[in-house]
Amino acid sequence: MKKRRIVLASILKPIDDTRMFEKLGGSLIKVKDYEVFIIGYPTVTSQNQDQPIRLLPLKSFKRMSPRRLLAPWQVMKLVREVKPELLIVNTHELLLISMLNRILFGVKIIYDIRENYYRNVLHTSVFPTLIKPLLAGWIRLKEKLLAPAFHAFFLAEKSYENELPFLNDRHLILENKTCLPCDFKRKADPSKISLLFSGTLADSTGVFQAIDLAKTLHAIESKIELNIIGYCALTKTLTDIKNAITGCPFISLIGGHALVPHSQIMEAIAHADFGILSYPPSHHIDNRIPTKLFEYQACQLPILIHGYEPWVKLCEPINAALVVDFLNFNPALLLKQMETTHFYTSIPTDVTWESEEPRFLSRVGKILA
Repeated sequence: MKKRRIVLASILKPIDDTRMFEKLGGSLIKVKDYEVFIIGYPTVTSQNQDQPIRLLPLKSFKRMSPRRLLAPWQVMKLVREVKPELLIVNTHELLLISMLNRILFGVKIIYDIRENYYRNVLHTSVFPTLIKPLLAGWIRLKEKLLAPAFHAFFLAEKSYENELPFLNDRHLILENKTCLPCDFKRKADPSKISLLFSGTLADSTGVFQAIDLAKTLHAIESKIELNIIGYCALTKTLTDIKNAITGCPFISLIGGHALVPHSQIMEAIAHADFGILSYPPSHHIDNRIPTKLFEYQACQLPILIHGYEPWVKLCEPINAALVVDFLNFNPALLLKQMETTHFYTSIPTDVTWESEEPRFLSRVGKILA
């Protein structure tokens, strides 16, 4: 019996991105009738084809380069070679080629919305101030005009229901909860107090607040160390990070200029004593739940978190976190709290992908029926 082909496609997300590869892709391959392909930015994983999911890496390009403008047409070419029944894309850059595949070839199409791109462009420092409103407006216009062509929208955040004006009744919330390896076990070194900052490295994610925190704590407790692991898209920001940790042997940086496999991030979580969520206040994080908040809770890693109320409320029932004012804190008091607080007085629930998978597979099945 011929299998039904499904393509998951991105432009900038790595081909082994945890949501595309581990969560959506990992769930789809459990259905015997499905054959799964992933198109994305090339990584070391894309060289390994000894796996049930077929990986189709794009040609490498710089994020801010003319070649990026051609990437959607690379995706179009690869999609036509595969000839799928269903195409799931996760960026506004692939909306047009998705619509063309539906019109010309009858492909079912889904928009997996992982970011409120309009709000991100306006409220982060990635793009020059003068072009932010124009670029954000163009993105939202594309989404509104092309939305009617899509069979469904998957939302990585509950808040998108109210933020995105083009969804109608075809959306399904699939939060970015954790795929926890069955053999995962925390194994922190008792001779150290290891802090972890994982994920996107940027001003807007609070990496410099994490560095300042580690420096301040290390000054009164030599056991403190900070591991920074993740990808930094902006060269200037990466240079600033390296300058900020120069002369600090207790702070390490993994990744930076290169994409980091999610398995390596999970290994860093396993060896950490505390995870840091130090996002500065900004409209682009309003009502959002960072993926690493799910990850840290699923791994029962104690968290140092700024006092954003929705995140604090998620941590309070299980005593998962200490609330920290990263711009004004008492280091001696914080260290004492870190050493004496009994974290995870109850087991976290509803933080893993297992709660999302059945609804995801059900919706895909209905669309393909």
